[in-house]
Amino acid sequence: MSETIFTKIINREIPADIVYEDDISLAFKDINPQAPVHLLIIPKKAIATINDIGEDDRELVGHLYWVAAKLAKDMGFADDGYRVVMNCGENSGQTVFHIHLHLLAGKPLGWPPYTDKMKQA
Repeated sequence: MSETIFTKIINREIPADIVYEDDISLAFKDINPQAPVHLLIIPKKAIATINDIGEDDRELVGHLYWVAAKLAKDMGFADDGYRVVMNCGENSGQTVFHIHLHLLAGKPLGWPPYTDKMKQA
């Protein structure tokens, strides 16, 4: 896998507004936020897409979701609700080919995505 902007952030070659880091993951503010809170949660291991996640990566991917829940609690929006999204491939909007979760919060998030209208039951 070729080096991505996320690899450069992990290696501190370019700056990012980092909000969380541990041995296997890093979370930082998205530079083009789509909600009042828009964080990216990435593994330090380079995996290009969801299709490239191996059986030995199951705990790593679960850890990314644990980080999302931890940040939601720590930042005070867990009870209000939030969205976690991982895109796969160009047609989904994936632009950086290093898996990452988008953690979005701070406003009502419509459904389908890209609308402000909330889904009616």
